[in-house]
Amino acid sequence: MQQKCPPKKTRDPYFPEKMPTKKKTLMFLSSFFTSFGSFIVVCSMLGTQEWVSSQIAISDSSSNGSLVITYGLFQGKSHQEFSHGLEESQKGFKVLEKLNNSSRRTLHLVAVLLLVLSLCTSLLSSGFTFYNSISNPYQTFLGPVGVYTWSGLAALFVFLTMILFVANTQSNHLSEELAQTLYPLYPTTTYRGTTHSYGYSFWLTLLVILLSVVTVVIIVFYQKARHQRKQEQRKPMEYAPRDGILF
Repeated sequence: MQQKCPPKKTRDPYFPEKMPTKKKTLMFLSSFFTSFGSFIVVCSMLGTQEWVSSQIAISDSSSNGSLVITYGLFQGKSHQEFSHGLEESQKGFKVLEKLNNSSRRTLHLVAVLLLVLSLCTSLLSSGFTFYNSISNPYQTFLGPVGVYTWSGLAALFVFLTMILFVANTQSNHLSEELAQTLYPLYPTTTYRGTTHSYGYSFWLTLLVILLSVVTVVIIVFYQKARHQRKQEQRKPMEYAPRDGILF
């Protein structure tokens, strides 16, 4: 009597394997590096003070020149550049202490809060991508949906930070208020115009947005490739002869 061999087990294409494939691991690790990179960039944005450098022209009976104020989210420095008149030595200051209680201070605090939220969501995105590289939580929020959510929020928060900082600096005259508290001897009537130059700390916002977008794009390509593979696995059954299916 011929012994029947047990049927060979095949992986059900509708249910993911327990261990991720090599391709999935590589793609999610790539997205992990981009999302963790955005986390590192946001940390550097919070820690550096080269966000904006404002040059305020000054002209009165005793002085003629400009006040140069360079600052970030927490600290800054200032000095005077006069063609004639007595110049003070360079000053270091803390931004929030100099703004007192004003709408400018409130908006500045909101910008800091948004950047901290971007920092947290970037960290969550990197955690989710790393977890997906070693596991397969396809149908839960821990899967690609979570990566899309946290990466999208990281890009959104840093974009709002950029817009709010520019609005507070340009339209709300943030630099001028700092100048008033740093140099009270020069009233606003002596100001002859202000020019702003945004530094590398500010432009890092674009890098964070780019890294977040790349993170999402990598996962989208993986999802698309996975969907195509499922479609190819269904075709042999869909196009098989009816007699073969009945048999």
